[in-house]
Amino acid sequence: MPLNTAPNLSNPDAFYQRLVELHQDRSEEQSRLINASLVLLLANHIGDAAVLEEAMQIAAGTAEQP
Repeated sequence: MPLNTAPNLSNPDAFYQRLVELHQDRSEEQSRLINASLVLLLANHIGDAAVLEEAMQIAAGTAEQP
């Protein structure tokens, strides 16, 4: 199954707001740990190595853009 990159969140603004709130009043280190934990939890939920590899390739390309 390929990575679904089409909009798929029922309420993306609410998700983003919750994500911002998750990091409020946290140190930079705590935020990094939260992000790492979230990535690993979601990767485990997806479970498909090919989909995860595709997501990592897309994310790496995004990080290289100015």
